[in-house]
Amino acid sequence: MERINPQRLLKVVLPPLLGIIVFLGVWQAAAERIDTSLGQFPGPVQVWEQVENLAGEHVRAREKEAAFYERQEARNAKKLAANPDAEVKWRDYTGKPVFLDQIWTSLVTVAAGFVLANLVAIPLGIVCGLSSGIYKAVNPIIQVFKPVSPLAWLPLVTMVVSATYTSEDPMFDKSFLNSAITVALCCLWPTLINTTVGVAGIDRDLVNASRVMSLSPTLHVRKIVLPASMPMIFTGLRLSLATGWMVLIAAEMLAQNPGLGKFVWDEFQNGSSDSLGRIMVAVLAIGFIGFALDRTMLALQGRFNWDKQAVLR
Repeated sequence: MERINPQRLLKVVLPPLLGIIVFLGVWQAAAERIDTSLGQFPGPVQVWEQVENLAGEHVRAREKEAAFYERQEARNAKKLAANPDAEVKWRDYTGKPVFLDQIWTSLVTVAAGFVLANLVAIPLGIVCGLSSGIYKAVNPIIQVFKPVSPLAWLPLVTMVVSATYTSEDPMFDKSFLNSAITVALCCLWPTLINTTVGVAGIDRDLVNASRVMSLSPTLHVRKIVLPASMPMIFTGLRLSLATGWMVLIAAEMLAQNPGLGKFVWDEFQNGSSDSLGRIMVAVLAIGFIGFALDRTMLALQGRFNWDKQAVLR
C-alpha cells in the first residue's frame, strides 16, 4: 500500500469513472423521454433490476436441475434395491436454458468458429506472405469473399450441414455447427490478410541472415517469420475475434440457434414489460464479453510477442 502513488492512481481511475458516470446520467435522462410500444425505455436502474431477476432465475433453474437428478437417483436406487438386475435409465435434465446458459453456449460456439478459422488463416497467411505467386493466386478469392455478409453465408451453411451431417448419433448439434461454421467463414479474413501483410513485411536483414545461416524452411518460419510477424498476426486475431462475436449474435438471432442472440430475439417476441430491460442486459453482456475477449487476446500478445517493451493497445 505504501508504494501506491495516490496521484497516479487518481489519474488512472478518475477519467474512466467520470466517463461512466456521465454516460449513465445521459442514458437515464434519455430513457425517461422515450416511450415505446412495450413501455418506457429502460434506464440503468431498471436494467439492474433485470440483472437481479435473471440471477434469481439462474439460481432457481440450478435448484430444479439438482432436484431432478436427486429424484432420478432415488428412483433408480429404489428400483435396484427391489431387483439388482433391473435396467435403470439415466436421463439428462432438459429444462429451458437460462441467461447464463445462453452466454456459455455463445462463448463455446464463437471459440469453436474462431479456432477453426485460424487453423486455416494463419498457415495460409504465412504461405501467401512468403510466396508472391501463391498470394496472387489466392488474393482474388480473398477479395471476393471477404465482404460477404454473415447473413448470406448462414442459409448456405445450414443447407450444407443438413445435407452432409446425417449421423444417427451426432457428436455436435446441427445448430452448433451452423453457427460455428458461419463464424469461421466470417472471421477468417482479418487474420489471413494481416498474417500475409506481416510476413511479407519482414525486415530484409532478417531474411538475409536466415539465408546466411542456411536455415531450413521450417526453422526459418519458427525462428524468423513467426516472431517478426507476431504483432500483425495478433492484430488479425483480435479483429477476427471481434468480428466472430458480432457475427455469432446475428446468426443466432436469424437462425434461432441457442445463445445470446436467441435470448434477445425471444425477449423481443415475448413483448412483456420486462423485455426491453432484459434485452438491454443482453446488449451490455455482449459488449462486456467482447471487451473481455479483446483484453484476453491483448494479454496473449504480450505473452508471445518477442518485443516485451512494445506498447500494446
